[in-house]
Amino acid sequence: MSILIHHFVMHQLRANEKGAMSLVPNASCIALNQATTTLAQEIQQVFASKPSKGIGSFLVAESQVDEEDDGTPPEALIPFVELLSNAFESDDAFLHMSTQASQSLITTMAQDNIVETGFIVFSHYEFLATEYLFIGIINTKQHVEVSEDLELLYSDHLDIAKMQLAVRIDLTAWKVQPEQERYISFIKGRMGRKVSDFFMRFLQCEEKVDVKQQNQQLLTTVESYLAEESLSVDEKNTSLAEVQDYYKKQINSGNNIKVSDLAEVLPKRADENEVADFSVFASHLETPLEPEFQPDGAAVRKLARFSGQGGGVTVAFDRKLLGDKVHYDPVTDTLVIKGIPPNLKDQLTNAQD
Repeated sequence: MSILIHHFVMHQLRANEKGAMSLVPNASCIALNQATTTLAQEIQQVFASKPSKGIGSFLVAESQVDEEDDGTPPEALIPFVELLSNAFESDDAFLHMSTQASQSLITTMAQDNIVETGFIVFSHYEFLATEYLFIGIINTKQHVEVSEDLELLYSDHLDIAKMQLAVRIDLTAWKVQPEQERYISFIKGRMGRKVSDFFMRFLQCEEKVDVKQQNQQLLTTVESYLAEESLSVDEKNTSLAEVQDYYKKQINSGNNIKVSDLAEVLPKRADENEVADFSVFASHLETPLEPEFQPDGAAVRKLARFSGQGGGVTVAFDRKLLGDKVHYDPVTDTLVIKGIPPNLKDQLTNAQD
């Protein structure tokens, strides 16, 4: 399903030999055409597929207090929500907002001695009747082409797949249900560095939900729920496969995981005196699940496979093989595999010769 673009602009981030950053602002918003839509849609899909995202909300009042306490000039810390005021009324207003926000981001990054080059993208779009504002830094990578004269031609391309510094604001939820504080999502980290260290200060927002933790808790809860059902191994695997299909569908469509949806996918209890379905079961947890949160792609893989490593041993196999070709004995802590893969069998045979 295509997205509807309202405004789209890119500014360039540069750094000199001393590491000082500067902004090369665009003179206007980029014209809206099929190429713009295709680019914006690819960015949206890559962002949606990124694992380890956090969910939060604006903290305007706290940001204003900080300005007074640390002595930073108010103009250097313009609340981001103020920049959004009237920013979507026209291309000129959107361009002005994006330029000011980019300068504010550079100031925030300089305070943390962080240098990023590439392009900062601002995309205002609509998807499935929901209005969003995306802000992200996209680096470039060099490509080499060969001309008809067999000359090497070098060009820089946007490296969208490796995008790590990005945030998406659900403008509809912010306007309609700001009290739920779940309208900002952002990629959390890269190589041990948290984006929140400067991106959240730039946005002046606070994390409310750890998406990765929510997905991990959901999987554990699903396992616990199915363990209490009188299901055969095949029935349990079928239920997990349905949950996996649901995850994939939500990721591909850009929609959230809903506990109420999973309650329709998972089997219900026959005894009316006990817990009726998965949603009620989840609500009785000591730490209840969020009723709705973004899917983590890594969770899908855990539904389908067992994997682990340690002590020089790496093991991975499809979940459906447990109890069939793979048997685990918790008493002796041993794993028995029947039907060794041919290439591994050859290696083991040769090692014993």
